[in-house]
Amino acid sequence: MTANHETGCLDRNINEDGHAPIQAVIFDMDGVLIDSEPIYFEIERSSFHHFGADVTIQEHHSFVGVTLESMWQQVIDKYQVNTPLEEILVYHQQQVMEQMLAHPGLTPMPGVERWVQWLHEQRIPIAVASSSPRALIDLIMDKTGLAPYFEVRMTGEEVEHGKPAPDIFIAAAKQIGISPANCLVIEDSRNGVQAAKSASMRCIGYRNPGSGNQNLSQADLQVSSYDELWTMKDTLPFESPAPNLSGSL
Repeated sequence: MTANHETGCLDRNINEDGHAPIQAVIFDMDGVLIDSEPIYFEIERSSFHHFGADVTIQEHHSFVGVTLESMWQQVIDKYQVNTPLEEILVYHQQQVMEQMLAHPGLTPMPGVERWVQWLHEQRIPIAVASSSPRALIDLIMDKTGLAPYFEVRMTGEEVEHGKPAPDIFIAAAKQIGISPANCLVIEDSRNGVQAAKSASMRCIGYRNPGSGNQNLSQADLQVSSYDELWTMKDTLPFESPAPNLSGSL
């Protein structure tokens, strides 16, 4: 694990004296709970080709964490794609759902289940906040066995502005009933980390090679695995919220 700016001060930003306790954890889904980014990447490459957009690999990586609508609108504008956005989205989402349903290797990231089970035992509320559509989030939660842990699921479809805007994390915190200052976000993309920090939340950057070369420097911490994060669980300022904070804000 590395700190943002000072090697050796691993949890300085998250656990500094006087900092608010962590009373909830909000997870991104793709690339954080499951290693789905390489699957999406291939689907998107195929879809770009299908609609005649010669998107570079570097540009493609810049879309990690944003909504499909935002990604495709940028592609349409830059590459002068004539197909309407709505038609592209229907085609793309159909491809994603079909391949995710059929994919044999759709499993949680190594160590995720132990981590979320521990948070559950500590009575720390958790949520998933993903730019993916709700139907896809529900499918993945069910297929990976993570559904019982993530009753709170916030999607990019339900907020006005997608990542890197903070809307999705603020909405997730409100649904959990915890102040943003008491939330910790785990994200694998530059857009997601920026959204978390803009929401005034602490953030752990999850370095996933499958998510491309993401700049996670705004994160308070960076880790490469849940095993790495597990070794720090007792040093982070977790605190179960009081009963009167378990409802809505």
